[in-house]
Amino acid sequence: MSLKIRLARGGSKKRPHYTIVVADARSPRDGRFLEKLGSWNPMLAKDNAKRVELNEDRIKHWIANGAQPTDRVLRFLAEAGIATRDAKNNPEKAKPGKRAVERAAEKAQKAADAAAAAE
Repeated sequence: MSLKIRLARGGSKKRPHYTIVVADARSPRDGRFLEKLGSWNPMLAKDNAKRVELNEDRIKHWIANGAQPTDRVLRFLAEAGIATRDAKNNPEKAKPGKRAVERAAEKAQKAADAAAAAE
C-alpha cells in the first residue's frame, strides 16, 4: 500500500480550507484517510502563523514509514525544515506564447512603418 501525504479540500465554494492528511494513494482526494497531520488555509495572509499548521512529529513518523508527500505539501515541509525540495527549472515557462510573439512582431512592424512614413 503506497501512502501519500496530501491535501484534502474543505470549506465552502470559493472559500477553500485544506487539511493535510496521510492517505492511501488509491483513495479519492476528499475520501478516506488514515490521519490528519495539519491544515492549510490559503485565505489567510502569507505572514499569518495559522496559514500552515503542521504536526511535525507525526509527519516525520509517516515519512519514515514510506509516505510520499505531494509537491504542494513538500513545499510546506521544506519551509518548515522537515524535508528538502529540489528547485525546479523550466526555462520554457518564461518564454511568451506564439500569439504574444506574433503581436509583438506586428507592433514592431507598425512602429517601423510609422517611423519610415515620418521621414
